[in-house]
Amino acid sequence: MAVEASRGSSAATRHTRGCTCGDCPVGAGPGYRQAVAAFRGRRDELAAGTGIPEAVAYSPEATRQWISDELTRSAHEVSERARLAGSVWLTRSAVRSLVVVWSAVVALLLGQALTAVGTGWTLPRTAGLLAAVLLAVPLSLAAWLHRARGGVLAPLVGEDNRLSTSRAVSAGWLLLAGYAVLVLAITLAGTTGAAERDALLGGFDLAHGGGLLTAVALSCAVTVWVRHTVATRVRGFRMQKVRAARPRATDLLTDDGRRGSFPDTQYVLVNAAALALAATRLARHPGELPNLPWAVALLVAVSALTYLAAKYTEGGRPVIQSIVRVREPGDLHAPIRHGDELEIRGSGFVPAGAESADRLAETVVRIGGVHVPVPLVPVAGGFSNPSDTRLTVPVPAELDAGRVDVQVITAAGTESGRYAITVAD
Repeated sequence: MAVEASRGSSAATRHTRGCTCGDCPVGAGPGYRQAVAAFRGRRDELAAGTGIPEAVAYSPEATRQWISDELTRSAHEVSERARLAGSVWLTRSAVRSLVVVWSAVVALLLGQALTAVGTGWTLPRTAGLLAAVLLAVPLSLAAWLHRARGGVLAPLVGEDNRLSTSRAVSAGWLLLAGYAVLVLAITLAGTTGAAERDALLGGFDLAHGGGLLTAVALSCAVTVWVRHTVATRVRGFRMQKVRAARPRATDLLTDDGRRGSFPDTQYVLVNAAALALAATRLARHPGELPNLPWAVALLVAVSALTYLAAKYTEGGRPVIQSIVRVREPGDLHAPIRHGDELEIRGSGFVPAGAESADRLAETVVRIGGVHVPVPLVPVAGGFSNPSDTRLTVPVPAELDAGRVDVQVITAAGTESGRYAITVAD
């Protein structure tokens, strides 16, 4: 990926800005969007019953299987385009993160210059600017070393390739705390008077920085606990996780299915407000650590507990509640036999983040010792099968008659419990 990124400038000379080939950094994004549009058009076309070869049109079962195979193949092509586009996005984000970091330094310089009019340039202003530069340099180095993983964003991306809310919040508190300590250290180094130095050393007291220390400790503890809990629940088949195509800014406020999440949103908003208060206090009193009121620190703690409780209770493994034979209108009531279709009812069959066609195609039902892929059944705007609460699969001819167990294996690789059915001769 680093090699592809290094060839970006040469690729740009061979491909125009509107390139959609998908094989170069210039055309990765447009190529992916074009592939998605083509796939959606093909899906809606097949859902309407057009474009089906005459060789399979004679049999509903053959037609359904051909449509599923055709859409699965196309979905895998779109997924490959998404993977390339996501890699290119991460590489470009590394450059953008550098621009953001140094733009913040320039903005701080301009702000200090404007506020210095009439009052003069002071030692705390110099300390604030030098502290910002001292933070920007290692951040820039880290961004360059991790340019294939998003630069500055690399430490904030979780194992599921999404921006982690807990990591982002703790990073914000750590940056503020590090900046405050650097400001005081530089100011202390430039102060000559003994009384002034003692006053600055008093700014490091727990009475001044107790609230800030509490917020930093809470955010870091939440990050570690969330990572441990999620990993433990995934390994214990109590939670399903599907890897995302690429990180998005909305990951901070949404769940894996990109739906708004109250626990994540309140955690980000409360900590952002507390960070703004702490930064304002530092700007007003640069000679001491930000004195975060204990009431605000308690609010941060309540927000963290809400976030932790939500992380501990969210998700779950797939559950089969019942299995019935699909009966067409006019069919007689009969036991389950080879060639019949089974409707599996339950919950958790489509994990959050697995709504794309390539992920839906990874859903499998194990009937006895036979693994049956769940066919994709398109409808206008999406798919009716598989769904989160219902799956429809045929009974395979290779299955021996008798009592067999049925299990659902989701796109996350999580298996449901066993449900026994009887297949008649």
